Amino acid sequence: MVKDVFTFLVGGKAGEGVKKAGSVAAQIFIEKGLKVFQMDDYMSLIRGGHNFSIVSTAKRDISSHYMKANISINSDKRSYDRHKNHLDKDGILVYNSDEISDSNGIGIPFTSMSKKFKMGTLMFGIGAIAVLAAYLKFSKEKLFDIIKKEFSKGIEDNIKYATEIYDLIDPKLKNKYELEDGDIKRPIMTGNQAISFGAIAGGLNTYFGYPMTPASTILHTLADYASEFGLAVVHAESEIAVINMAIGASFTGAKVMVGTSGGGFALMVEGFSLAGITEAPLLVVLSMRPGPATGVPTYTEQADLKFALSAGHGDFLRIVASPASVKDAFYLSAELLDLVCKFQTPGILLTEKHLSESAMTVDVNINNTIWAEYNLSDDIEDYKRYLFTSDGISPILFPPSDQLIKWNSYEHDEFGFTTEKAEIISKMHDKRHMKLKTLEKYMKEKIKTVKIYGDKGPLIFSYGSTTMSVLEALYYGDIKARLVQPTYLSPFPYWEIERFQDEPIIVVEMSKSEQFANLLKGQGGITIKKVISKYDGRPFDPIDLSEKIKEVL
Repeated sequence: MVKDVFTFLVGGKAGEGVKKAGSVAAQIFIEKGLKVFQMDDYMSLIRGGHNFSIVSTAKRDISSHYMKANISINSDKRSYDRHKNHLDKDGILVYNSDEISDSNGIGIPFTSMSKKFKMGTLMFGIGAIAVLAAYLKFSKEKLFDIIKKEFSKGIEDNIKYATEIYDLIDPKLKNKYELEDGDIKRPIMTGNQAISFGAIAGGLNTYFGYPMTPASTILHTLADYASEFGLAVVHAESEIAVINMAIGASFTGAKVMVGTSGGGFALMVEGFSLAGITEAPLLVVLSMRPGPATGVPTYTEQADLKFALSAGHGDFLRIVASPASVKDAFYLSAELLDLVCKFQTPGILLTEKHLSESAMTVDVNINNTIWAEYNLSDDIEDYKRYLFTSDGISPILFPPSDQLIKWNSYEHDEFGFTTEKAEIISKMHDKRHMKLKTLEKYMKEKIKTVKIYGDKGPLIFSYGSTTMSVLEALYYGDIKARLVQPTYLSPFPYWEIERFQDEPIIVVEMSKSEQFANLLKGQGGITIKKVISKYDGRPFDPIDLSEKIKEVL
């Protein structure tokens, strides 16, 4: 049994309102002052296939969904077969009796009951919410309020359908569930929304994107808020156009971000190198999905880590960091935007579908974000865009200016003029490399590069959204351990990791080739006892993960 957590699962075909039902359930729990984690699982289809939304809620902080549901509602046989075993000990299974027979659950003819209404089977999500309301002992009046607020199109039919479902299911529910109230109502965000709002809070004013799951909703979110925050948001014709437009915008002084997934970033890599040699401040959001090639577009993985760390040809500073939660994503996007501006170099916010598209209740404060700043130059005669400096950071100017401002993709001298002189090539390499030492010093003094959860027990390492799964697994399994999560992956914070070199550690990650474990060994000198990996496109379930951790321990 999952202690102190209530989980709602709804499954069906794409186009039946499954995701909407999950979002409405999350809002129901939020209104009760509870904390929420919502995960949507969907195939790369507009219609048909199998989708499900799973929403777990608790009075405490909750950092993962659970695949053991208190109530599971399924619209078709495929969903029923997939989820009939995803029940908590006393869980209730509700199925569509128009499609399924011989079940141990409760049958409701969702399809035939919807046929007399204009929206037809598209109303399944409304029926699922009616079932949930009955199970939670909500009155019909309260259900009607939810329908009016969340399903505003065709309210009269929606209420009639919800009423019929409620009246049919209510007497069949022998054991109902009464949710306790939490403390306060909190906002809920997806990881992509948090990245978007955090970047705005950090000074973002220009975004370029070409839709690619799971990064697409960053483009959608920023477009929705463009007029409110004075943003330039551009849907370009390709990823190659995106990266080159972004570099051009940064030349004018814009604070720029782009977003994509692995295949799109592959097309951007030449431009990423251009940003490296021109020293263009540029933030790339790389949201991982399984690959290679098209991979599995709507699922999650952490197999682009090596790609992100070495993206682009030649030597130049790449800042790479990965948030561990939706809240982390909000603050980290602002922090990274500031770092790429300060150090005039490209950076990558590395995340994955599980964080990008999952939603969590959050407490964030815009006053705690960092406002991105440039090291602007004033009143300089004979301006040198690539002036040799002891810290590697050259003064920067933006047009319009009386000075010549020249960015060059060819190796260049201090003014930006093309050169092939050996001594200048070497000196320019040295200048760019000095940024690494300067950044490491800055990070040691100013930035929390590694987070540690717990103060005793064996060591577990994770990064990105897998950290959320590990935290919930430790809680569920009552496992005393120290969880270490490097937020920054390049430059790698070896100065924080060195203390763990003599202790055997467990690594939890989502890649077949154990990319994170290899990074820890190579950059941190860590001794690894065991790697717990998952690479089927699905995030860890905390119950299964807790069992795997206990086996290793």
